[in-house]
Amino acid sequence: MCRIRSFFFATLLLLIACTTSSMSQNKPTQQSSVALPAFDKEGHRGARGLLPENTVPAMLKALDSGVTTLEMDAHISQDGQVLLSHDPFINPEHELLPSGAEIPAADAKKYVLYQMPYSQIRTFDVGSKYYSKFPEQQLMKAYKPLLSEVIDSAQAYIKEKGLAQVFYNIETKSKPSGDGIYHPAPEEFIDKLVAVIDEKGIRPYVIIQSFDPRTLKVLHQKHPDIKTALLVENLKGLEKNLEQLGFTPTIYSPYFKLVTPSLIKATHEQGMKLVPWTVNDLKEMQRLKQLGVDGIISDYPNLFSQL
Repeated sequence: MCRIRSFFFATLLLLIACTTSSMSQNKPTQQSSVALPAFDKEGHRGARGLLPENTVPAMLKALDSGVTTLEMDAHISQDGQVLLSHDPFINPEHELLPSGAEIPAADAKKYVLYQMPYSQIRTFDVGSKYYSKFPEQQLMKAYKPLLSEVIDSAQAYIKEKGLAQVFYNIETKSKPSGDGIYHPAPEEFIDKLVAVIDEKGIRPYVIIQSFDPRTLKVLHQKHPDIKTALLVENLKGLEKNLEQLGFTPTIYSPYFKLVTPSLIKATHEQGMKLVPWTVNDLKEMQRLKQLGVDGIISDYPNLFSQL
């Protein structure tokens, strides 16, 4: 009887070990601190210029293009799921109803993500409509994925192709006027986002970015080890933007036309990296790199190979 019990106990331990190994095989190796790339090549919304934005195919295309970071936007559904989307609603400019029909002009902002369960959001087609702003974008039937699915897909692809581990630059799409309408309040937003990040074991490889200092403040207070990026499109200047934020982020990320040699110098003097958005012209990419920026966010990650 003792031998039988020992056999079953040993078998149980083996099964647990195998299950744990299977669950973690696509997670990057855990480290307390991982340095950012010397020059960070970020695919904006995956590869927005080439494939439907913020979708799994766009992220895999970016990986094929040799990016060091996958940039993406996060929203929260009615049932608390973290999903990828730039807009807080189904955007009729480049997205379609589940039936494949156009969204009527009167319903332009009707389908708010925070007011719908994810099971409903997933039924909308976000890749089959021609998008005039990005004529090279390949048309395909696509949906807004969960952040967890994107991470799983990217990590599996990295392993399959033998690629280097990339970073995940995740933007919290929030602003004060949208609390409770388009998204939860900052603390709840951050809690849900970090829960997915930790479930997938990618914390050392994550950057949380935002135009909304509130979410970055919450993140810095609760999880100071997670890298942060302050997105900037205003003319207030470096000092005022940092004063409003209340701490020094890992990255200062301005609109690319705001970049000057003096801004780069000041950013570096305060120990931050400077990564501008969104640069889609090769000559402009080359100019900015020569100026000394620490990376570039682009809709066309295929251009990085020419830098």
